[in-house]
Amino acid sequence: VQLQASGGGWVQAGGSRRLSCVASGRTFSAVAAGWSRQAPGKEREFVAAISARGGVTYYADSVKGRFTISRDNAKNTVYLQMNSLEPEDTAVYYCGADKRRTTPGGSDWVADYWGQGTQVTVSS
Repeated sequence: VQLQASGGGWVQAGGSRRLSCVASGRTFSAVAAGWSRQAPGKEREFVAAISARGGVTYYADSVKGRFTISRDNAKNTVYLQMNSLEPEDTAVYYCGADKRRTTPGGSDWVADYWGQGTQVTVSS
């Protein structure tokens, strides 16, 4: 599975941004997918994950109520809608996919495949 993320950029605090991640491969619609991020000088952290059919989602506490993960399996795409952005959300965002699991299992989910990152910068 190859993953291509896009949609990053600069945004003012309080604004919104939607990230997209297009996946190659026929199995993408059958596995869990999600997003992580890495801020400068910090470790990569889980952001959100979604089950294969989209019925189950998990979020990091820091983004609950502000971010929404969704997917369109007909387009092999997973999205991350980010609202009420804060400077602390500044990071490189990575999309990922599982190798075989249909459900992430929890907020400790880690993808088997990762795409390249897309930078999101939130200014105060």
